[in-house]
Amino acid sequence: MARRSQPGAPSVELLQDIVNALPGPVLCFDAEGVVRFANTAAEAFFNMSARLLEERGLTHVLPADSPLLGLLEEARRQQSSFAGHAVELGFIGGGQVVADISVTPLAEHPGWLLLMLQSRSITQLIDRHLTHQGAARSVVGVAAMLAHEIKNPLSGIRGAAQLLEDGADEMGQELTRLICTEVDRIRALVDRMESFTDTRPMERRPENIHQILGHVRRIAENGFAKGLTIRELYDPSLPPVLANRDRLVQVFLNLVKNAAEAAGEGGEITITTAYRHGVKVALRGSSSRISLPMEICVIDSGPGAPPEMVDHMFEPFVSTKTNGTGLGLALVAKVIGDHGGVIEYDRQAEPPRTIFRILLPLAPDSQ
Repeated sequence: MARRSQPGAPSVELLQDIVNALPGPVLCFDAEGVVRFANTAAEAFFNMSARLLEERGLTHVLPADSPLLGLLEEARRQQSSFAGHAVELGFIGGGQVVADISVTPLAEHPGWLLLMLQSRSITQLIDRHLTHQGAARSVVGVAAMLAHEIKNPLSGIRGAAQLLEDGADEMGQELTRLICTEVDRIRALVDRMESFTDTRPMERRPENIHQILGHVRRIAENGFAKGLTIRELYDPSLPPVLANRDRLVQVFLNLVKNAAEAAGEGGEITITTAYRHGVKVALRGSSSRISLPMEICVIDSGPGAPPEMVDHMFEPFVSTKTNGTGLGLALVAKVIGDHGGVIEYDRQAEPPRTIFRILLPLAPDSQ
C-alpha cells in the first residue's frame, strides 16, 4: 500500500500511529483476503496479534456463517461498500458482541478492502428496534380498556358540568369551566392512547420522503418552530420509500417538535437524508437481515436526554418534560416499527447535538 509521499504529507509511520489511536477496530485486506494491516483495537477485538491475523485470517476466530465474513464476501464480489447495523457476532469458542460494520473497497487498489467496526454495549444484544416495538405495543391493552371505560363517563361529566354552569354564580361557572377543560384534556390523552390500539395493517405506497419532510418543515416554521433555524441536508437522488404518508408526517412532526423544544429560542434543527448502501439489521433469533438503506436524521442543538433515561426513550409513559405524557416517542417507535424500520437515539459531544436516526426500507420496485 506504499505510495510516493507528497511534500508536506504525513509519513506512513504517522498514519499508522493515527489509525492505531482510533478506538474502533480497523483492518485492511488484500485482493486475496489476507489481512495486511490491523490496528491495536482490532488486535484487542479479535484477541489476536496483527501477525497472527495476517497468518490465520478471521476464519480462525469467526464461524463460517458469520455475518462479518458474509459482508466481506459481498463487498469483494460486488466491489461496493456494505454496512451492517447492530450485527451480532459470535466467536469460535464462545462469546459474542454486537457491532456496526463498514466494509469499503480501496479504489486505488483493486480487490483490497477496508473493514471498520464499532462495538456496541452488551445492553444492545437485544435488538433495539424489536424492543421499541414491543415496548410501544405493551400499552395496547391498557389503551383499549381506558378508551372504553373512560371516554363514555367523560362525556357524561362534561355534559353535567355544562348544565350546572347555566344556573351557577360566577365562582361556580369558573369551576364548571375548569371541569370541562380538564375533561377535554383527559379525552385528548385517551385519544392519543387509542393510536396504539389500531393493529390493522397500514395502507402503504411508494412515497417521496423529501415531500413528506418538506410538508413537516412548512408546518413547523409556521407554528412551533418559529424563531428557530431549520437546515436541510438531503440526498436528492433517494428512491421512494414504502410508507403511509400521514403516519410518517405524524412521526416527523413529533420529532421536529421535540427538537424545537429541546433547542429552544434561537436554536437550530437539522434534517438529513442519505442512502446507506448495504445497511442491514440483524433480526433477533434469526439469521436473516433486513435491508434498511434509507436514513433520515432529525438533529437538534439541545442538551439531550439524561443518561439514565437513554435506554428507555421509546417506552410508554417515559418523558423528560414536566407536563409530558410519555406517549409521543412510544408512538413514533410503533409507527416506524410498523413500517419495518428502526429508530435510534444518539448523543454527540463535539459538536454537542442530539440525533434521532430513522432507517427505513425502500419501496419494492426501488430495491
